[in-house]
Formats: sequence, structure tokens, C-alpha cells
Amino acid sequence: MKTSIRVLYNAECPICNFEIKHYQKYTNNKKIPIQFDDLNSSGLAHWNITADLAARRLHVDIEGEVKVGMEGFLALWNTMPKYRWLFHIFRQPVIKQISSFLYDYILAPYIYFLHLRRKKNITRRNQ
Repeated sequence: MKTSIRVLYNAECPICNFEIKHYQKYTNNKKIPIQFDDLNSSGLAHWNITADLAARRLHVDIEGEVKVGMEGFLALWNTMPKYRWLFHIFRQPVIKQISSFLYDYILAPYIYFLHLRRKKNITRRNQ
């Protein structure tokens, strides 16, 4: 039986979209069954969260257990042989704590800030 894996990401975010499209291409080529849901599409319905909350962190659903942030990246990397080395490095206790802190308090908030700014600029242009 294959593991059920879904990834929720923001395709409108150039950084997120670039990284996830890379993973998507790799998993398609290797026939790794991962579903990628754009939070700006009907795929968000599966997740039972708002688009705003989804835009704040990476979300990965493995067999019904949702992992967020670095835990999500670890779960995703562990499913892809090419990236399993990242899983093994970033799951180490000290590295995991530091990377989780950096992601949760610096990188993810900054990417979210850029997301909000992009949405605001789009709204202004459409008025």
C-alpha cells in the first residue's frame, strides 16, 4: 500500500512556487505519488484551514497527519530519495531546533509578509 501524501503550498508566491514545482517535477519523473495542492485553488478544501493560515507555513499531510513548517519539510524530504540526505541532516536535534526557529521566526514570516504585500499591490492595481 502506498502512503498518501499531500502538500499545500502557495503557487502565487514565487519562492514557494519555484521550490514546490521543482519537487513536483522530481516526484512526477520518479513516479512518487505526492499530490500538490495550491492554496489558491479548490485543493484548499481538503485542508480545512483558511488560505491566510495556509500561506504562513508549508503544510504536508501524510496519511491524515498534518505536519507544518520544518516538520512538513522533513516529512516531504523523507519521501523523496534525492532529498533524503536533507531529512537526515535536518532531523538532528540541534540542527532541527535551529532550522525550525529560523523557519518559524524569520523565513516563513518574511515570505508571508511578501505574500501580503504582493496581494495588496494586486488589489491596488485592480482598483
